[in-house]
Amino acid sequence: MRRGEEFELVRALAPFSSMSEPSFEKLARLAYLQTFPIDVRLIEQGQPADMLHVVVDGAVELFAEHAEHRSAIALFRPVSVFILAAVVRDQPYLMSARTVDPSQLVLIPSQLIQELLGEDHAFALAMINELAKGFRTMVTSIKNLKLRDANQRVGAYLLVERERHGEADRFALAHDKTLVASLLGMTRESLSRAFNALRQHGVRVRGREVIFDDPVKVAAFAHPDPLIDHPN
Repeated sequence: MRRGEEFELVRALAPFSSMSEPSFEKLARLAYLQTFPIDVRLIEQGQPADMLHVVVDGAVELFAEHAEHRSAIALFRPVSVFILAAVVRDQPYLMSARTVDPSQLVLIPSQLIQELLGEDHAFALAMINELAKGFRTMVTSIKNLKLRDANQRVGAYLLVERERHGEADRFALAHDKTLVASLLGMTRESLSRAFNALRQHGVRVRGREVIFDDPVKVAAFAHPDPLIDHPN
């Protein structure tokens, strides 16, 4: 991987920013940048964790499958690392991943990550912090599913998306409703019912367009909580 913009994005990412320069030079020599079109499977659950993936452009969905069921688990946007635990523990991936937008990823061999953990104390501490961050995200996801009903989950999700769009009262959903529904632990039909129910609470969804008529009213219904919606 050359010292281009992508290199600098990875260097600035929390797990890598504390690395010594020799350690990062070693990583950069063996890492490489790859471009993927939309809907490409990057990894499969059950396969050995041979690469650490860093999203530098686009978006990647993590999902799990069992019998005839499939569910989205998380969505990663730039700049972020996913499935770190499998790489650190040298165990199979528990989830699969696919691109949901045309994407660029930096791929780093797992064996190299494991070597650097033993050689670079600052990097090891940063990785512990990143793993803890991932654990907290998982806990908040469980809290969201167990402590809110479907309509509240959707309302809280739309409030977070509104914040991500600079508090705009009109914006477009970044992804299709099937993916949104799966991320929120419901069917597309349940999501549509929730959208209809939320009209009386101050927000409308038409196609992929979201229109907030009364954000305060939506918040009063969905009860946004920083310990659920902003864990890190």
